[in-house]
Amino acid sequence: MKVTKYLVSVFSLLLLFSVTIIAQDADMTVEQWEAEMSRLKAKHQTLTQEIQALQADVNNLKSMELQSYEDCLDELYAMVGATKADVDNFRKAVAELDGKIKRKEGPKADRQKDLNALKMNKISALPEFFDRVHNQIQRNLDAWVEEPTEIVYTVVKGDHLWGIAKKPQHYGNPFAWPIIYKANRDQIKNPDLIYPNQKFKIPALTEEEKAKYDKIRRNYKPAPVQ
Repeated sequence: MKVTKYLVSVFSLLLLFSVTIIAQDADMTVEQWEAEMSRLKAKHQTLTQEIQALQADVNNLKSMELQSYEDCLDELYAMVGATKADVDNFRKAVAELDGKIKRKEGPKADRQKDLNALKMNKISALPEFFDRVHNQIQRNLDAWVEEPTEIVYTVVKGDHLWGIAKKPQHYGNPFAWPIIYKANRDQIKNPDLIYPNQKFKIPALTEEEKAKYDKIRRNYKPAPVQ
């Protein structure tokens, strides 16, 4: 009620100030002045009624027993048949898949299956996840141009596994030659002996393999020249 009285007083002062300004700034007849006063009084009454209505709404809200934030979340989760633990696990799964897609940890088809599984989960309908799962991550996945998982290379005279692995179109790292050797053991009996016209599979490196052979290359120190 104190708020209401304060606001009414403020509006009254404003109206009085408005009337004073009008009287000072304009030459008004008695009839015009009385008409303006009637208009302002009506406006004052309307505003007072609005203030009273707002105060009633405030009082109603204060009298209501509002739920805690946690209880509201529990009710929201219950709507999709989930608990807080389920939502926490789903959040972790979303973050993990998002990271794999951004790092392009293939195969891409497997990541699409993972995303489809998340989309089928009712938890994805929650506001926290809907746009990210159904739109953002899918766009990132669609933009992922997957490199061929395997290249077939025909050996030419003078080739060796070290040189083949070093080619930019393959690994760009000669130390990764064991990958080619392992993938073509049916043709390569001795890694030091390969022959023209042999067709070798050049499989794509996994992220773990890339890291492994990059580390070997960085740490390699050639033997000193005698």
